[in-house]
Amino acid sequence: MTTAKTINLTLKVWRQKGPKDKGKFETYQAKAIPTDMSFLEMLDVVNEQLTLEGKEPIAFDHDCREGICGMCGTVVNGRAHGPEKGTTLCQLHMRRFSDGDTIAIEPWRAMAFKVVKDLVVDRSAFDKLIQAGGYVSVNAGGAQDANSLPISQEFAEKSMDAAACIGCGACVASCPNASAMLFVGAKVSQLALLPQGRPEAAQRALSMVRKMDELGFGNCTNERECEAECPKEISISNIARLNREFLKAGLFSSVK
Repeated sequence: MTTAKTINLTLKVWRQKGPKDKGKFETYQAKAIPTDMSFLEMLDVVNEQLTLEGKEPIAFDHDCREGICGMCGTVVNGRAHGPEKGTTLCQLHMRRFSDGDTIAIEPWRAMAFKVVKDLVVDRSAFDKLIQAGGYVSVNAGGAQDANSLPISQEFAEKSMDAAACIGCGACVASCPNASAMLFVGAKVSQLALLPQGRPEAAQRALSMVRKMDELGFGNCTNERECEAECPKEISISNIARLNREFLKAGLFSSVK
């Protein structure tokens, strides 16, 4: 029987009591952490120790812990979701770190994502973007026969690739301008490529871009950090498609 390897770490964690409070980094020791633990499990161990010491545990977002829901997410050593490409924070394992490492952990940084407490941010701005146009309107009743809506394999695959976005906000956190263009581009592409999404395509593009500006997200300057840090590896080609949809809506649509 083999014994799991363990490592000792120094954590510099952003602590902030509330949205209007001033935050700061505090240092904690994470000792004898098994390398087969996930990053969030490591934080659980640290929080157990803090609780035993009568201290306030570190607040952080999580839910499924299976890389599906998008709830988890912090900036780890300057990178959204940490150093593992195409991986959410909950699926990042401690084997990616070495004994004696110092790890800086902080929340998403964006005007539209207000810090709630410690590592928890309010990402309801994404919900407002979806409410602005990230949906299709269909008549109630029985589902149409799938064969009556022919879709090419190319468009179907591109739509599914865009639909892989889990709305975690890593694109915003990694962008120097805190732009939500990759998120909005993915949602617009997902629907614009399918016949069900075409009737509202113009209104969707205009409404979502306007809402994005209203909520305080920055402009896209093609830095590509969003694509590099996205845990689902959403392509920036979706931003190009969003730009085309927005331009067409502005020039040729009667929708204003």
